[in-house]
Amino acid sequence: MRSIIPYTEEHEMYRKAIASFMEKEITPNYAKWDEEGVFPKEIFKKMGDNGYLCTWADEKYGGVSGDFWYDYILNEEMMSAGANCLPLPLHSSVATPYIDAFGSDAQKERWLPQLVSGDITIALAMTEPGAGSDLMAMRGRAVKDGDSYILNGSKTFITNAVHADITIVAMKTNPELAYKGISLFIVEKDTPGFSTGKPIPKIGLHAGGTSELFFEDCRVPAENLIGKEGAGFLYLMQKLQQERVLIAAGNVYMAQKSLDLAMEYVEQRQLFGKKLSQFQNTQFVLAEIATEIALGRAFIEQVALGHSQGNNVVKEVSMAKYWLSEMNHRAASRCLQLFGGYGYCTEYEISRQFVDSRVQSIFGGASEIMKVVIAKEIGL
Repeated sequence: MRSIIPYTEEHEMYRKAIASFMEKEITPNYAKWDEEGVFPKEIFKKMGDNGYLCTWADEKYGGVSGDFWYDYILNEEMMSAGANCLPLPLHSSVATPYIDAFGSDAQKERWLPQLVSGDITIALAMTEPGAGSDLMAMRGRAVKDGDSYILNGSKTFITNAVHADITIVAMKTNPELAYKGISLFIVEKDTPGFSTGKPIPKIGLHAGGTSELFFEDCRVPAENLIGKEGAGFLYLMQKLQQERVLIAAGNVYMAQKSLDLAMEYVEQRQLFGKKLSQFQNTQFVLAEIATEIALGRAFIEQVALGHSQGNNVVKEVSMAKYWLSEMNHRAASRCLQLFGGYGYCTEYEISRQFVDSRVQSIFGGASEIMKVVIAKEIGL
């Protein structure tokens, strides 16, 4: 099925370069990183040296002023390679844009060139032990003290926390003002009172460098406040649309990877004297999965196209994020079933696809929250 995305020759050159990078640098090593529970930070530098990070950034910061489709391609190729948890899209397409969109000129000049080059990496910290999808339940505090803010609290499930040189942290500066009392800060890793916990053991996405963060009288310069005090929630809502577009699209390509693995396996596996692919049940299962992937790709491309044109696609992206994350896990589970007992063995890549797919309906907005948003958008 032909894509409706208006890719240019430059886009396709970028895709080939990213695919080649994944094949040489990522694919041969990813299983090892997944087993060890962390990836090497040098990957960011290698990406930056090749001009693959933050391509949207202005040329004066080292970028090429590229459009959204470069972010989309990076996300697609990473998931297609089975590198499901490398925080490259987080760095390039999710976290760094907060500084570009809402940061001061001084913040941009200080950090954007290093983020584009991969000399430093970034994380985004919103979730707390008692506040995930419900940001209003956030308890972390930032209190103004002269020319600084003193931060206290903790964050959890923070991707790339292990490697991040700077972290964008959401804190309440005025708890009495509900969402108008949330602000965003840039916190450097060596700031006194700021510490990173051990990597969190997870059933999947092992190599993401996910950890807790702790703030104990952590003094952050007022100049590290992003934008205006109290505007943090609005900034988050503005950027969540792009994050969810990319998560939804990533689920399509994860599901396609599971299908590709299953298609290859059923052609090789012999059962009762014939290939597993020759059984009607196998054919029906894979036909159904291929159909759902095609439908999902068609929908998310429409949503992504609207987003790239600056349209409000909150309803549509919520639908896509909810349905595609569920579809991805369903596809991975059904593909794993075709592998029989081998699908339950970690040496087979389909097992990683299965466990990595499970969290997709949780992070970036749980399916239940997406349904709440959809219900509101359709007038309920």
